[in-house]
Amino acid sequence: MKPAVAIEELRAWSPPNEAQAALREALVAFCLARPDDACLRECEPGHLTASALVLDHTGERTLLTLHPRVGRWIQLGGHCEPGDASLREAALREATEESGIPGLEIAAHPLHIDVHPVTCSLGLPTRHLDVRYLVRAPAGAVPVISDESTDLAWWPLDGLPADSDTVSTMVESARLSAG
Repeated sequence: MKPAVAIEELRAWSPPNEAQAALREALVAFCLARPDDACLRECEPGHLTASALVLDHTGERTLLTLHPRVGRWIQLGGHCEPGDASLREAALREATEESGIPGLEIAAHPLHIDVHPVTCSLGLPTRHLDVRYLVRAPAGAVPVISDESTDLAWWPLDGLPADSDTVSTMVESARLSAG
């Protein structure tokens, strides 16, 4: 995936508040400064990643993964791959791979952005510039644990685990965008 595509996606999004707008501009600036590698995990200063807040068909529960490296319940998502045409496509691919659920439907624009320090798969301290999308699972969806998860579970939106990172912030963004 080319950073220019990520820039187009980010600029097409209307952030819900000033903090998210500032993060969007920071990600755009990062992509402009690193036109060749901003989306590659090999980019040591940081790299764009794509995540998904997967809601069940009722919108009352979210699917979280107990991440083996992080050790907490978090949203599905991960690194962009060379075959991904966009951040949106990367988020949908990651959600499908990690959930094992076919027929997921993804929103047209991002839901939330987060930047966080992490030691990712290369074993080096870096930053994930994470662009998050709202994804809906079809009725009757049954998740299947992949090798990227210790566990998968549906959690009620009003009963998220205490150590679920920024999932509650994404849930609040989803509620605001729906109403």
